Amino acid sequence: MDAGLIAVIDIGKTNAKLFVLDALSGQIVWSRQRPNEVIATSPVKQLDVRGVETWLVRELAEVPDKKSIRRIVPVAHGAAAVLVDDEGSILVAPDYEDVAFESTREAYTRERDSFEYTFSPQLPLGLNLGAQLHFLEVEHPPLFRRVAHVLLLPQFFGWRLSGVMASEITSLGCHSDLWRPLERGFSALARNRGYAGRFPPLRRASDALGTVRQPIAAITGLDPDCQVICGIHDSGASYLSHLCRQREGSAFAVVSSGTWTIAMASEPDLRKLRQECDMLANIDAFGSPVATARFMGGREYQAVVGDRDMEIMPTAMSLRSVLDQRAMALPSFVRGSGPFPHNEGEFLRAERLEPSARAALGTLYVALIVDVMLDRLEARGDLVIDGPLARNPLFAPILAAFRPASRVQLGESSSGAASGGLALTRGMRRGVTGRDRDSTVEPLAIDDLQAYRTQWRECVSS
Repeated sequence: MDAGLIAVIDIGKTNAKLFVLDALSGQIVWSRQRPNEVIATSPVKQLDVRGVETWLVRELAEVPDKKSIRRIVPVAHGAAAVLVDDEGSILVAPDYEDVAFESTREAYTRERDSFEYTFSPQLPLGLNLGAQLHFLEVEHPPLFRRVAHVLLLPQFFGWRLSGVMASEITSLGCHSDLWRPLERGFSALARNRGYAGRFPPLRRASDALGTVRQPIAAITGLDPDCQVICGIHDSGASYLSHLCRQREGSAFAVVSSGTWTIAMASEPDLRKLRQECDMLANIDAFGSPVATARFMGGREYQAVVGDRDMEIMPTAMSLRSVLDQRAMALPSFVRGSGPFPHNEGEFLRAERLEPSARAALGTLYVALIVDVMLDRLEARGDLVIDGPLARNPLFAPILAAFRPASRVQLGESSSGAASGGLALTRGMRRGVTGRDRDSTVEPLAIDDLQAYRTQWRECVSS
């Protein structure tokens, strides 16, 4: 592995981040972050991809040792694509949370492949990328006729940096309705509607698209020989970083967190996926299906804790207060998401909780949901936690107490996207990340925790 630096662009649904990592140690040496915006415009709400690009170029220019950046890796959330015309102009970058997509749901339902082929559940709003394309084709045909290229979000930024268009499997196969994992090909929907032909050629996530465009190098001061890597879906990056660290045939699971909390289990039995419970098959960077369960954990935690107290961390003492009062949060606070999509969120005996106890309640609530998701996935082996939940002092110890058969670990980096981006530059081979530097978590030893778990599960199943 060459010495130098790696830049990882992490475009999440809520925030855009730029990490600069030491290529040898994998340590993050510099980072920046900005909140993402959604633009209210016609024909649908749009992602602010132009704003993110402007910010990214500005921040790359500020990296202290930018001449040492050897590779740039784009990572981004799923269900997102930018539609571009023949001249390279951006036509639309739909935001999947627009209710406009519901207007064509009935017609779209008749067109999409069944779950047994795509392992992609029909999701609300525009969370199926196919639903976004169908809406634009049916409701705005003049615009859609101008679409020459559908660029998945990581590869959009790869194109803007390198000038080379590509597609990649982890984003294409992320509950898009456009891919059949077992056949390793486009879905009937994608073929019949002509969507497949608008995607650029598939490349491996680790492929170098080319060097940074000359104008980008001139503006930022990057080395003109800096390579732009094809890129990967964000939870796919988190999963890859641990897949490369595992022994062949060793079962494991990853919990990737952020706006979405996503549990992914190796050795999947796809027949046991329940689409009505937000379970699906994602695709890993090698093209293989990954059994997945998910919910909007970041949004749910915010609903429990409250906007003003999001930065407060829970303590063992505040958790004790929750258990003593038998305060509970019952799902779901984001309807249509997660293992209990039709339940209405509610609180029991929680009105007197102090902010720290509220944070403990939110942490406990998210751990209970994740525990259910892992059960339904029949997850085995090591369990690795990435993202913001890895920084919560109680989440991993609570989950370890709930799942004594698993060794629960915290990812070595605070960002699964950063770790996955680094793995792409190291060739996507098992064992290349060196010794296991994830930290094992001791189960939280606190009275009444197991009894609380039993009571909570009885409440949500009644």
